[in-house]
Amino acid sequence: MEGMLRFNALMGVLSAVCCGYLLVYMAVGLFGHERKGRDGAPETASTNRYVVLICARNEEAVIGRLLQSLASQTYPQSLVSVFVMADNCMDGTARAAREEGARVYERCDTAHVGKGWALDALMRHIRRDHPEGFDGYLVFDADNILRADYLEEMDKTFREGYSVVTGYRNSLNGGGNWVAAGSALWFMRENRFLNLARQRLGISCMVGGTGFLFSRSVAEEMGGWPYHLLTEDKEFTADMLIRGHRIGFCGKAELFDEQPESLPQALRQRMRWARGYLQVFGRYGCRLAAGIGRGRFACYDLVMSVVPAFLLPAVVIAVNAAALTGGILTSADLRPLLSSFGTAVVRAYLGMMAVGALTTAAEWRRIGADTVRKLCGILTFPVFLLCCVPAGAAAVFARVEWKPIRHGVSARQVPSELRRQG
Repeated sequence: MEGMLRFNALMGVLSAVCCGYLLVYMAVGLFGHERKGRDGAPETASTNRYVVLICARNEEAVIGRLLQSLASQTYPQSLVSVFVMADNCMDGTARAAREEGARVYERCDTAHVGKGWALDALMRHIRRDHPEGFDGYLVFDADNILRADYLEEMDKTFREGYSVVTGYRNSLNGGGNWVAAGSALWFMRENRFLNLARQRLGISCMVGGTGFLFSRSVAEEMGGWPYHLLTEDKEFTADMLIRGHRIGFCGKAELFDEQPESLPQALRQRMRWARGYLQVFGRYGCRLAAGIGRGRFACYDLVMSVVPAFLLPAVVIAVNAAALTGGILTSADLRPLLSSFGTAVVRAYLGMMAVGALTTAAEWRRIGADTVRKLCGILTFPVFLLCCVPAGAAAVFARVEWKPIRHGVSARQVPSELRRQG
């Protein structure tokens, strides 16, 4: 048992060393000053032509809201083209998208399932049918809704010279239940204490699944969408950082998406993310290490933002479970190990609750819930994250596949200003 106690202490020190610099991010996210763009915000009206890419699978119920919010943008509609890939759909997604004025392609390919394959097919169709190209490519999920100035704000940051820009990801149903609240708070923490802090410090940011923009040069460099791992957003981010592209963050460009309200569904999602992160490091780990060796802090930042959160807890759980099993079989005294493990869990809970409290305080006005639900969300945030840790551990061994997320947000849960906008 002495060996296990030393192991747990070592893992605690290692986690602190890995995550220590994130405390700087938190301070900058709370108190730092905005960093001006490379050449300052452009004064002239933009002439950038944008193409919107939406991959949808059985999203008839929600895709209309996204397309209506795109049609309500303050950015000139003549400079925006919207394309939808109806991917292996068995409902009226394609019809609903066409009724809202989108240009729709349909794909039936059960051998290559997932957003990455659908996005690749969509980009290839667009390159064939529109060889003139576009200045920027925007990617959204079908359940998203955008504020009316989303494209206008993204364009301002894009014109500062970034190859890739990611926006602010908020949640439609952050006040739905404790599971949705935990997931929503997780993304708000990433917005405020990771990407905003990176932007203020002049460090490359990271793309988070939906609501991001990349340039014509990046599209030509990729030649399609070659990212097909379980977390194609992290794969895309890793490849962009390795290639030396800088990713900007636009905190004023706000979109809303839907979080899982079922714990099993949320755990399946986290398991997919954890396996996807392992896939990314398996494919890009050597090149990320080479980037770190060349002094690219963003490559180090990507590794440290993921490994301590998923891999280290998985290792600790697996090793402690094995030790407990061995101790039970040999009738060893398990009290020191249980005490050590219990203390670590309590410390983790309090630390995560502090992060949840800071995030809630900093983003109070952007959280779509009443005061009681916001305060309850602080208490349940650590519970949500601790529930997700075993899912990360299971991802190392279990078979993980991409599965669509069921959407259940009703019109009543959509913020009133977005309903008026639509």
